[in-house]
Amino acid sequence: MSTGTLLAIIIPVVVVVALLSVAITLFVGRRRHLRERFGPEYERTVESADSRLAGERELRAREKRHDALDIKPLPSSSRERYSRDWAGVQDEFVDRPEEAVHDADRLVTSLMHERGYPTEGFEQQLKDLSVEHGRTLEHYRDAHEVDALGTQHKATTEQLRGAMVHYRALFDELLSNGGQARQARA
Repeated sequence: MSTGTLLAIIIPVVVVVALLSVAITLFVGRRRHLRERFGPEYERTVESADSRLAGERELRAREKRHDALDIKPLPSSSRERYSRDWAGVQDEFVDRPEEAVHDADRLVTSLMHERGYPTEGFEQQLKDLSVEHGRTLEHYRDAHEVDALGTQHKATTEQLRGAMVHYRALFDELLSNGGQARQARA
């Protein structure tokens, strides 16, 4: 074979291999980004989807929706008010644990709303929160489940106490802007 023929074969092969390696690197990078951003919620979503790609597509859709939201940090006066309200809910727990857990749920929902999260339904709240708060989302799920039991008077005092701890984890993260306050839009 002549040098020209060899080059005509080798150059396209090298180009294809280079393009494949770039595509694989981008694909792995996107997956790593999703895992880091969503934390445990990544595995939960991928496991509940029909395939890994479908789960990752769902997570990217959540990111897109989240990016369109106007999530904002709280002014210090609101943070102080919410801190006082939380202290009141904790005090209420001693005498009325079921009501305190329900009030904790309402307080977290109110805080989400003031930060700019839509609050139209629990499942959508989970999806919207998962983008920035994936590591504390399981706390919210657990607390919400106990709150539902509490409204039916089926939760034990220990479950109710645990729900307060779970609500507190998300509450603290939302109150402190999750450590990820977004830059103001131009």
